[in-house]
Amino acid sequence: MPARPLLAPTASSVAVRGAFLTVKDAAEYLGLSPHTLYVWRHRRQGPPSFRMGPRGRVMYRREALDAWIRAQEEVDSRSNTALSPLSIVPQQRAADRPSA
Repeated sequence: MPARPLLAPTASSVAVRGAFLTVKDAAEYLGLSPHTLYVWRHRRQGPPSFRMGPRGRVMYRREALDAWIRAQEEVDSRSNTALSPLSIVPQQRAADRPSA
């Protein structure tokens, strides 16, 4: 049987493959272990994922991972100065307020 010639990947096929990440690739992209992503998925935490294909592989969209990272930065008081307890003006207690 003659060998089939290998087809060069097209720009669109490379873009599609780059848009979807396996658990292993998503974990590497986020700097986490694949186990952490599986645990988060089971607990319905972490970045959104979905099953794709006939074997139902768990996949992540790269854009969803980026959005999830941005959301984590927005709710972290160390990244968002508006949430930092150090930026809040202390309130006076009723006993400390001047009486009218």
